[in-house]
Amino acid sequence: MRNRFIGATLAAALMSTAWSQPAQRPATIAGHPNLSGVWQAINSAYWNLETHPAQAIDQFWGLGAIAAIPAGKSVIKGGGTIPYLPAALEQRNKNREAWPEADPEAKCYMLGVPRSIYTNMPFQFFQSNGDYFISQPFAATNRVIYMGKIEELPVESWMGQSKGKWEGNTLVVVTRDQNEKSWLDRAGNFHSDDLVVTERFTPIDANHMRYEATLEDPKIYSRPWTIEMPLYRLIEDNAQILEHKCVTFADRLLYSDLMHLQPPAKHPPNK
Repeated sequence: MRNRFIGATLAAALMSTAWSQPAQRPATIAGHPNLSGVWQAINSAYWNLETHPAQAIDQFWGLGAIAAIPAGKSVIKGGGTIPYLPAALEQRNKNREAWPEADPEAKCYMLGVPRSIYTNMPFQFFQSNGDYFISQPFAATNRVIYMGKIEELPVESWMGQSKGKWEGNTLVVVTRDQNEKSWLDRAGNFHSDDLVVTERFTPIDANHMRYEATLEDPKIYSRPWTIEMPLYRLIEDNAQILEHKCVTFADRLLYSDLMHLQPPAKHPPNK
């Protein structure tokens, strides 16, 4: 499995150089639509998958409107809310009350699947004749989508293990073996380590893709449920993702009890 990961990484590096411009992308690879490129969700699902109003964040009142949460529509298929079991809904509410300190994103932990797709940063998709590869700026996350045989993971992990196949023009990816520590958004929506995510990437045209993810987790939800949204290819010259190694930004939160902290210095924006 390690060799396959290295192979996917090398293929990703080569494709990054060869296909940096939209005009250079072949229409298909091995007979399948070429999804290679930099993509981004443009919505507020990273704040809350469910419908939510614009609202202030009380803890950051000093930032005024800068820290306000933007309003957003539900991205759950058919609208509505997540079908939590009663005890799980209580835990979701506790998570929400404990935000932002309790959110794994604040601690620079990998965001998991599917949250890493609709975070407020773009991701890069690399497609080859073998395994596929997704690279994301936040926490320097790299995710392999195995298109062939895979070995069972010895332990659960933040990103789990993803297995892909094509159904017509749709790339179907099933991810298992994620740990229970990641959240689905900043509103405290969550899952257990039994979560199975089935993603569907379907190209609409050269620069738009329909994304769906069905979540099954009998410990937390009363039934499977699906989110859906478009993804947009970044088409500017030399579109690329930029590194966001966030560990140093989380030190004060993670180790405040071990550090003699002083109030952070105030600087003008962009200094």
